[in-house]
Amino acid sequence: MSLFESNPAASQDRPLAERLRPETLDDYVGQEHILGPGKPLRRQIERDQLTSIILWGPPGVGKTTLARLLARFTKADFVPFSAVLSGIREVKEVMAAAERNRRLGRRTVIFIDEIHRFNKAQQDAFLPYVERGDVTLIGATTENPSFEVNSALLSRTKVYALRALTADEIVTLLEKACRLLGVTAEPALLEEIANHTSGDARAAYNALELAAVAAVNGAIPKQAVEDALQKRVLLYDKAGEERYNLISALHKSVRSSDPDAALYWLARILEAGEDRMYIARRLVRMAVEDIGLADPRALEQTIAAKECVHFLGIPEGDQALAQAALYLAIAPKSDAAYKALNAALDTVRRTPAEPVPMHLRNAPTQAMKQWGYGSGYQHAHEAEDALTDMVCLPDSLAGSRFYEPTARGTEARIAERLETLRRKKAEKRAPRGA
Repeated sequence: MSLFESNPAASQDRPLAERLRPETLDDYVGQEHILGPGKPLRRQIERDQLTSIILWGPPGVGKTTLARLLARFTKADFVPFSAVLSGIREVKEVMAAAERNRRLGRRTVIFIDEIHRFNKAQQDAFLPYVERGDVTLIGATTENPSFEVNSALLSRTKVYALRALTADEIVTLLEKACRLLGVTAEPALLEEIANHTSGDARAAYNALELAAVAAVNGAIPKQAVEDALQKRVLLYDKAGEERYNLISALHKSVRSSDPDAALYWLARILEAGEDRMYIARRLVRMAVEDIGLADPRALEQTIAAKECVHFLGIPEGDQALAQAALYLAIAPKSDAAYKALNAALDTVRRTPAEPVPMHLRNAPTQAMKQWGYGSGYQHAHEAEDALTDMVCLPDSLAGSRFYEPTARGTEARIAERLETLRRKKAEKRAPRGA
């Protein structure tokens, strides 16, 4: 039987999520922003005028369910296949059949579940058929299409972003599931399942079905729900986008000096099971990029936190990460050193590679001294205030300034010191009597 044929009977041995798949668009819960009355995708479906689309969203939000509804509505040949189980040979066979269908005046709609699992060669095999209109492509993915779908194929499709279901939407689905299972549950218990499954309807169904086994006189007890949930479901794929979304949220909260938000996002990352040393490395990066010399101790704090995590392990080492995150969030901010390095790198990349001035070169041999290596070098410790008028940049870059400290934190004192250094050097270089 095809994956998309009508289910014959809601047999008890099928997963609850399968038994509750909606039969019509009106039964479909969620995604009102793309499927509400009058929305473009809904009009396309109802008029059977589909174009190639990518359905992108987290697990359990209805991507495959929506594809099944498309199969029910369309008058075209609907061909589903999985990127996990299909190779280029299967792709070419289906494409050849689709080309024959087009010549006979019949349309072919192809649904590819987990399209991000197809490699570039497999995705390229679809391209000419999509371009010619031999097939209408519908792909489903949990990964960002910008990264996982070939740009040529992506440019010929419309991406619809499906959102995680709200707690109220999950509760609506669970209420219907309770009726199917012949059990009852307090609204607070259904809300607890909804909150713990983070917008994933499939996970919510699984938790309810497991809890329903322990129903007493048809009512699900609180303990059964707690046992079924055990650990909250958090969307966090180490190979996917959400990992970097959370890390980005932590970094930007620190940069914005919001310690409470930084702690929240750090807790989300810790609870999802992220490698603690990866988190420590990210905190070190924040210290050098966003605090810099406004508080030089920030780098010390993050390195110490890294050592503490390595020494203590989980969960005790998590407190060191929290302490470091709080320190960074509260510390004065400066990206002056970060911008200074980027400015120097930009200069290096767009200007000729000037030779090192002779006075800055080391002269370990007598011959090199005779060639002029080290000639004109001024040893700072032999000068008043350890300051000389020696120019250390190549002649073509003399006077260039890369580092401009801010007036925040320790960098305010650094700015004063730097201004004094630059003024005194300029005075030493000024012609006598000027």
